[in-house]
This record gives sequence, C-alpha cells and structure tokens, in this order.
Amino acid sequence: MAETTNPVPVPESVTVRFAGDSGDGMQLTGGQFTLSTALAGNDLATFPDFPAEIRAPQGTLFGVSAFQINFGSTAIETAGDAPDVLVAMNPAALKVNLSALKPGGLIIADSGEFSKRNLEKAKYDGNPLEDGSLARWDLLAFDISAQTLEAVKPFGLGNKEALRCKNMWTLGLALWMFDRPRGPIHDWLKAKFAKAPDIAAANIAALDAGHAYGETAEISGPVKQVHVDPVASEPGLYRTITGAESVSLGLVAGAQLAELPMFFGGYPITPASAILHHLARLREFDVTTFQAEDEIAAICAAIGASYAGHLGVTSSSGPGIALKGEAMGLAIMTELPLVIVNSQRGGPSTGLPTKTEQSDLYQAVYGRNGDAPMPVVAARSPADAFECAIEACRIAVQYMTPVMLLTDGYIANAAEPWKVPDPATYEPFPVQFLTEKNGDTLLPYQRDDTGKRSWIKPGTPGLMHRIGGIEKDALTGNISYDPANHQAMTDARKAKVDGIAVPDQDVCLGNDSGRLVLVGWGSTYGPIHQAVRRARKRGLDVSHIHVRHVWPMPKNLGPLLKGFDKVLVPEMNTGQFKTVLRDQFLVDAQPLTKTSGQPFAIAEIEDAICDALGEPRASDIGGEVPVNDSQLPTPESVEQ
Repeated sequence: MAETTNPVPVPESVTVRFAGDSGDGMQLTGGQFTLSTALAGNDLATFPDFPAEIRAPQGTLFGVSAFQINFGSTAIETAGDAPDVLVAMNPAALKVNLSALKPGGLIIADSGEFSKRNLEKAKYDGNPLEDGSLARWDLLAFDISAQTLEAVKPFGLGNKEALRCKNMWTLGLALWMFDRPRGPIHDWLKAKFAKAPDIAAANIAALDAGHAYGETAEISGPVKQVHVDPVASEPGLYRTITGAESVSLGLVAGAQLAELPMFFGGYPITPASAILHHLARLREFDVTTFQAEDEIAAICAAIGASYAGHLGVTSSSGPGIALKGEAMGLAIMTELPLVIVNSQRGGPSTGLPTKTEQSDLYQAVYGRNGDAPMPVVAARSPADAFECAIEACRIAVQYMTPVMLLTDGYIANAAEPWKVPDPATYEPFPVQFLTEKNGDTLLPYQRDDTGKRSWIKPGTPGLMHRIGGIEKDALTGNISYDPANHQAMTDARKAKVDGIAVPDQDVCLGNDSGRLVLVGWGSTYGPIHQAVRRARKRGLDVSHIHVRHVWPMPKNLGPLLKGFDKVLVPEMNTGQFKTVLRDQFLVDAQPLTKTSGQPFAIAEIEDAICDALGEPRASDIGGEVPVNDSQLPTPESVEQ
C-alpha cells in the first residue's frame, strides 16, 4: 500500500458507482470490480442499472448505464444510498447520476468526453468541469480517453477498438484506489479473449496503465488509496451470486430433492431471460430447457411436462405473467405441480423493462379468473432466492399445486456473496407416483390428509385417467356441471392451499411487540433492515418483520402484528401488501410506497420511521446555528 503523509481513515464501507454510455462497458467494469472485491473478502451488494434500449444513441441521457457496488468490512444489506465515488465517463453519465452522489463525494470524470457536442447531448449549457457548479463535491477530471489510447498504442488497434479499453483503464484506477489485486482480472481477460490475444493484451495494458496512473502520478487532493478490511465470515466456500443464478440453482436443487427431472419452458423477457440462460447450461442435472414461441406456449409446455411426471417450471415478468394467466388456471384445475417465477419490473403494460418494482403482488395472489388460489413465495435477496426456489419446488410437489416465486429486477441482476450450502443439510422430499388403482375404479381426484390428489404418470398400466380445465367430478375426474360438485371442488382447492404448512413468522430485528413494526416482503429487506437498525441505535422502539410466505401467510402473523401500536409497510408499489394485511388480519397497516423504478434508500425509510413515531428525522438533528451556504451553489443552481 502506498505511503501517505496523512493516513486515510479506514471506512467500514464504501459505495462506488460506475456510469457511462451503454456501450462503455460499465456493467462489465462493475462485475469485475465485484469479483475483485469478493476475492478481497469484503461483504458486498451490487445494483446494476441500465437502459431499456438495446443501444440508445451514444451520449444521450436515456442511454446511460450504471453499476453501483457497496462493499465493506461489516454486513452489507443494500447496494448503498448515496455513492461515495462517482466515475462518470461522459457528460450524460454525470448529469443523470450527480444528484445521487453524497455531499463531499468524489467525482472522477473523463474530461476527454466533455466535448461541445456531448455537452449539448446531455443538455448542459456549459462545461460543469470548469464552471464551478461541482464545488460541493471533490473533482478529479482528466483525459481517460487519451490515457487509454496511449496505453494500447503498441497493439495497433484502430481508434474505435482502442477506446473500448477505456473501461479497463478505469477499472485499473479503481483497483488501485481500493487496494485490489489485478491478477484475477488478468486471468479473466486472457480467458475471455483467448481467440484474440491482441485484444486481451490491449485490455490488460489498459488495466495496468490505470493502476499505474493512480500509483505513480502523485494525484493530489481527494484521491487516496483506501484499504477496506475483509468482513468476518464463517469458514466455508463462498462465491458471488446474482438472483437469476440463485433461482436457477435453487430450482435444480429442488428438482433433485424431489428426485424428478426438470423441464423449463420460457420465453425471452427482461429481466427473467437470465434464468433460461443459466438453466440451459445445467443439462447434466437432468434439466430440459425449451425456448417457446410465446409465453402461453412456454407455460403450457411446462404443464404438459408436469402431467408427464417432470417438475414443470416457467418464468417471466409482469406482462408475460399476464399472458400466462389462463394457463395458470389450468394448472390449478388439473392440480399439477408447477413453479412460476415472476421477476417483477416496472409496469403496467411493458412499463419500465429494466427497472425494479413490486407491483405484481395482486396479480400473484388474486390475478386469475374464478377462485384460483395459488401459493406465493417471495425472495428477499439474491442469495435468499436459492432457498425460496427450493421451497417453491417443495410446496408444488407436496401439495400438487402451481406455486409463484416472486423476485424482481433488483434481485435478478444484483449480486452478493453466498456461502455455498452443504447439500446434506437439505431434507429430500421425493415424489410418490400412484402405481395402482386407489379404489374399485381409478379415482384421480381422491385426496389425502393434506388435500392433494395423487400424481399419475400417463402410460402407467391400468391408470388411464382424465384431467383438464373443465370442472371434474370430485373423485372420478369425469366432466361435471353439478352445482354441489363445483362447490365441493372449489372448497377443496381453497382448503388445500390454505392448509399448506409454512413456518411461523419471526421478527428479523427488534421485539415481538412495541410501538412500531415495519413489515416488508421481497427486495425491500435490505433498506428496511438497515433503517430499523439505525433507528434502534437511536433508542427508537421499532421492529422489522419480513414475510417470505406471502400466500398462505404464517398463522402467527396476525397475532404478531396486533402486538404493535403501528404497522408500516414499505413496498415498491402503491400499497398492495398493505391491503392484503388489512384484508387478512384487520390491522391498520399504513403504506410507504415508491414506484420510481429504483430501490428504497435507507434514509427514506429511516425518515418514515421517525415520522411514524413523532421523532425528529436524523437529518434534522444537530445544532441550532443556521447553515451558511453562501460559499456553495444552491441546489437550484446545480445542473441535476
């Protein structure tokens, strides 16, 4: 580590955001910085944020791609609120992301991209690097483009190809700033460009040049080398994992625990497509993947696979889930196991394809024609998605029902460290198929004590049977329009789902009664948990409950909620889970909602806690001397 005259305080955590044009490789840069951070032993959480357009016009505001990582020596629950460091590769990236940067944070900007044309595209009247509008932040602006061209000159690349190495130069500087090794990135580049060694060598040269710039250029002012200590962790095998990877591995594990081959039918849609991509690489685990011609074909193929004795799985996002609605009703009527993964995104309609939201809860719990109950499980983080996928598989096969697993765009794309579990710690739940008649004649809808019917493989001798979407007789499976029979079958399907055994609800943080409880589900876990932790450190009486089993809900949840004076429900929709809690438990749950396409900030939830308890907000606590901002630009004068 380089010596400094004034030692840099060691922070517990740092948040860095890389931002640039969608062709600048920001997701690649962030991914490799994440890899180096994980190897350094830090806990971390990431948040990729990219445009919906496949290739937006270069340099425009709606073409900005960003990748944020929060890493530290303590437990990291979120990708961070305000970044400590913003790396802006062009004016548009600066303008879109500047408002998120904390006061006094560091801006690293590629001055070579701040040309008159690019400034106009970003709707800047002047150059913010020169007009003093960035005075409230530390600024390091230099020509990264020129530095990159110089570094790769020996490899004879054209100007366009050479500039593609800019992200590696920037990554090299970031590796130096946070005392990260370059060796793993070298190895990755050699493997990635194994068939183009000149490209690999140029990228390595750019990476090393960025690192050397930080090490030898004697940068003055804000840029110092900072070492963040590793987090204390239990011994074991760790890897970074995204939500899409986690779901995929969990589905495979669930099928293995059920001792079933798995069939996955899907159709490309953001952000769910990554599950299909990951599962296609796991064929050795008896996984069959099928990219269908549309969403309806994908789910119907999965239902057909379940009828044939496989574990059928399908996935999509909100618009595709809507298209699958009728077929979900078919799976409920036929009472076949099926796992439906919904990676939620901003809506309605095609909405915000690359942004995150939790607005499909009504759709998951209620959104089918007729009385069509379906269990719903929600993952709270990328790593948790593994456990939730196994749980969805278990419920599906043990109760002969479709199950919806809710994730969202944030969980699907974000990454965090995951301790690879010991497979021996999981209890198998092998399936028993009916192999002989269960009466004088075959009764396909005869139920056991849990309310499930038998699973019969087509072709089993003597067990020819009929199931389908038209109402069936409660025992024989023959078509029935009898009113009493339809009442009985509707009641039986509901009772089966209502009776699913789910664990009692725990309190994640705090007491099991008190003045205020925050109830969350899904990816709001991190910001809620951190906000409650901060509030409790201030002595506030607040607790955190996070619900995995959204439907049916834990039986002790109602009494638990009634032990609190106030119930606040933060969620990224207009208050859907709040309504479900009111409906089921008659509690006066209050909403805290957000539908911006961005996750909650910890500070937003912390302020809501203070407001609910009638306490001063953390940002308002301080001396009574008014701030003298005459030496600083006002917010209105800063280009946002």
